[in-house]
Amino acid sequence: QVQLVESGGGLVQPGGSLRLSCAASGTGFNLYVMSWYRQAPGKQRELVAGITTGGRTNYADSVKGRFTISRDNAKNTVYLQMNMLKPEDTAVYYCNGWLDLMKSERWGQGTQVTVSS
Repeated sequence: QVQLVESGGGLVQPGGSLRLSCAASGTGFNLYVMSWYRQAPGKQRELVAGITTGGRTNYADSVKGRFTISRDNAKNTVYLQMNMLKPEDTAVYYCNGWLDLMKSERWGQGTQVTVSS
């Protein structure tokens, strides 16, 4: 099992950039499908981006062309590069890991991203 810890959130102006990191401790990170979710106040948690063990990626329509998910298995870390940020990107961002072999899911504690002038 892995434990997930996010970092990199903060306050940024519209049009700015942030890079979120999710560091995993424990073993087997390379076996996990990793994703980023977000939850804005009063809204349901939604999938932002995902990356498979083989490196295939998928994105929510709302972030395509602006966000990039990547992983570094040597560092047990998944990243979310967020460019051209908009106020509607404001949310708590959560890292998620899914291990299909064990039908096991792990969540990080979340990191706040606020886009405001």
